[in-house]
Amino acid sequence: MVFTTLISAEELNAHLGDPDWAVIDCRFSLGDPSSGHRDYLQSHIPGAVYVHLDHDLCAPVVPGVTGRHPLPQVEQTIEAFSRWGIEAGVQVVAYDDWPGASGGVAARLWWILRWLGHDAVAVLDGGWPQWRNSGFKERFGEERRSHRNFQAHLQPEIFARWQDVERVRLNPDWRVFDSRSADRYRGENETIDPVAGHISGAVSAPYQENMAENGLFRSRGELRERFQALLGGVEPEHAIFYCGSGVTAAHNVLAMAHAGLGIAKLYIGSWSEWITDPARAVELGSPDRSSPG
Repeated sequence: MVFTTLISAEELNAHLGDPDWAVIDCRFSLGDPSSGHRDYLQSHIPGAVYVHLDHDLCAPVVPGVTGRHPLPQVEQTIEAFSRWGIEAGVQVVAYDDWPGASGGVAARLWWILRWLGHDAVAVLDGGWPQWRNSGFKERFGEERRSHRNFQAHLQPEIFARWQDVERVRLNPDWRVFDSRSADRYRGENETIDPVAGHISGAVSAPYQENMAENGLFRSRGELRERFQALLGGVEPEHAIFYCGSGVTAAHNVLAMAHAGLGIAKLYIGSWSEWITDPARAVELGSPDRSSPG
């Protein structure tokens, strides 16, 4: 069985030690970027290799041009996935401990692999907290996997540039979704980016609403109901998700795929890229297109 969206801790535990399963630890904190690796060294899922959001899943920021977490070059990504022992036929499982909605950073890795044509990748439902709560084995120290040859087969249909967003943001046959919290969408409590508000025409769809109170993703049926309501009859392939920097928006893309609605587009540059050009349209407040919840 191939896992392409989410996997439970029990299902992952049954495959520990399988050389054709690659477990990736993506723990990361915006406030302390080195904390994820420190936590990994102290304890992690056996066999997991550590991947750093800033160093491994992003290119360097170009001030005034890119967002805060630009996409790395394809060649760089191919080399990294090969180093982490990923090739065709390898099942990848990514996990993190993102506060309030596990999978926030792991979904970025999931999306990059899907963009490069590797479908056998899933995010651990509930992340590191769920693994620990389940009482499964842990290991400390650095781990590595044997090198394999990753080959990319780009899927450009799930990638969106700012030009794509500009072209469709007011088109009724499309939906552009803001994955940040509702207050940041409205332009309130903006403490990360220098401009507050949202892309004009965008709909509020906070990624945290994909989660149930137990720290796991909502059921497939609940997620399907959520995204169908948000889409309002728009075809799923005409949905574009963004967030602050192209990381947590992938959480919504993952959840929508898990609901069986296909893979939407991800605007990698997101809000932090959009606002580098003051000519791009920005809105404040909450117009009549916010998330129904």
